[in-house]
Amino acid sequence: MASTALLESSSTNKDVLAEGLIDLLKPAIQQLDLHVHSVRESQVDLREHIDNLATELCRINEQQKVALDLDPYVKKLLNARRRVVLVNNILQNAQERLRRLNHNVAKETARRKTMLEASGVFASRSPSLP
Repeated sequence: MASTALLESSSTNKDVLAEGLIDLLKPAIQQLDLHVHSVRESQVDLREHIDNLATELCRINEQQKVALDLDPYVKKLLNARRRVVLVNNILQNAQERLRRLNHNVAKETARRKTMLEASGVFASRSPSLP
C-alpha cells in the first residue's frame, strides 16, 4: 500500500509539474504565433510593393527615349522578391508547427486535467471549508 501511495504521489507531482510547464509555455507559443503571423503579413505587403516597383521600372524603361539600363535593378528587385517569398515559406512552415504544438499542448492539458480530476486531486470542496 505504501508503494502504491508513493507511486500515486510521484505521478501526481509529475502531472502538476507538467501542467505548470504547459501553462508557462502556452502564452509564449501564442505570442510567437502572433508575431510570425504579423511578419508574414508584412512580407506579403513587401512582396506586393516589390512587384509594383518592378512593373513600374519596366514601364519607365520602355517609355524612356534615352536608353537607361534598368534591367540590373529589376533583377535585383526580383531577387529580393524571391528571397521574401522564401522567408515567407519558412515562416509559414514554422507557424504551422507552432499551431500543431499549441494544439498538442491544449490537448495534453485537457487530458491531464481530466486524469487529475478523475483521480480526485481536484475534488470539489465546499467554499466555506479552508
